[in-house]
Amino acid sequence: MDQARQEAVTWRNRALLLFDRVAMPVAVCDVYGAVLLANPAMAAECGTTPGRLRGRDVLDLFSPREATQVERIAEALRLRHRSRYQVSVRWRAPGGAERYGELTADPVSDTVEDTPALLVMLRVDGERAPSPAPPAEQARVSPMEARILALLAAGATTARAARETGLTTDGVTYHLRRLSSRWHAANRTQLVARAYALGVLTPGVWPPEAPAAKQAEPTPRW
Repeated sequence: MDQARQEAVTWRNRALLLFDRVAMPVAVCDVYGAVLLANPAMAAECGTTPGRLRGRDVLDLFSPREATQVERIAEALRLRHRSRYQVSVRWRAPGGAERYGELTADPVSDTVEDTPALLVMLRVDGERAPSPAPPAEQARVSPMEARILALLAAGATTARAARETGLTTDGVTYHLRRLSSRWHAANRTQLVARAYALGVLTPGVWPPEAPAAKQAEPTPRW
């Protein structure tokens, strides 16, 4: 009996190792769709870690394109049918793009009488780039962001910007990364150019400054 249990544990550990290394996004859910286990590839599609997916409803993470598909699957599971089920879904990727693809759910259990779990696999078919924010929205920055941009335009280093604003260097870098992502700027030169183009910084003024009207409500310091 002990040997059988040891062998079962060994095979379970091997299966979990393989599960984690599979490149395809995979999760195991209960019959109601709550995530019991997810591999890193599935977690990456949701912009989180496998542990944080546990207990989440898979249909909250991936929106069905047709509600009737889900209703048919739910009815089939209530009747203990053991077919493969497919649902066309869409979801928001961590970078903001809308992706679309297909979830495939296979009921699995040790015996026919047991309530099955669902082995869920995600196939990514493609994505649509996020719609750019309107210029007026892009131009809204916090007072801290405006101050950092003005310092950057004047030639300040990250260390100097940190001293001038009272932030840490990591705090300055955090704000710059957020702005670069929002404005799709590849480097600091592009970031400053974008700030002038959007009117966040006032052209023809030295030292560089941001008009107060362009600033958003104050945000907590880093």
